[in-house]
Amino acid sequence: MGILQRITRNIDNRYWDPGLIGFPVKNSYTAGVAGQRFFEEIKENGRIFGSKCAGCDLTYVPARIYCERCLSGLEEKDWVDVGDEGTVYAYTEVHQTKSGEAKEKPSLIAAVKIADGLLIHRLGDCLPEAVHIGMPVKAEFKPKNERQGGIEDIKYFKPF
Repeated sequence: MGILQRITRNIDNRYWDPGLIGFPVKNSYTAGVAGQRFFEEIKENGRIFGSKCAGCDLTYVPARIYCERCLSGLEEKDWVDVGDEGTVYAYTEVHQTKSGEAKEKPSLIAAVKIADGLLIHRLGDCLPEAVHIGMPVKAEFKPKNERQGGIEDIKYFKPF
């Protein structure tokens, strides 16, 4: 089940048969209302959306359905295209794979500040020694026919 899919019938939920030896965990994560629109905009239009609270003047990226500061509900009219540019808020070099093996070439991971939010993603088209806090970056999207409705539809962020 993809992140943009939902369970619409209770019969489709999984349950544990106590007669089994193991515990078959089959989790499904749903993105929620705001998350679904966030990922659909990336997939269909190559746009990053946030939600803006008029009372607090904060723009959340990814979009939210309520303001975390004043708890106001954020409706569809409050969602805005925040563009595809941001700045490096923090970054790190990754020298090992998930299994602990050395990587041939280190990869760069950054917290990219867009509006008042942060997206954690890869950096590309740049040398590690050139990366710095405050560096302007732009999202590089996969071609539309390769997008699947997740954060990986953004290939990486690159300096501009």
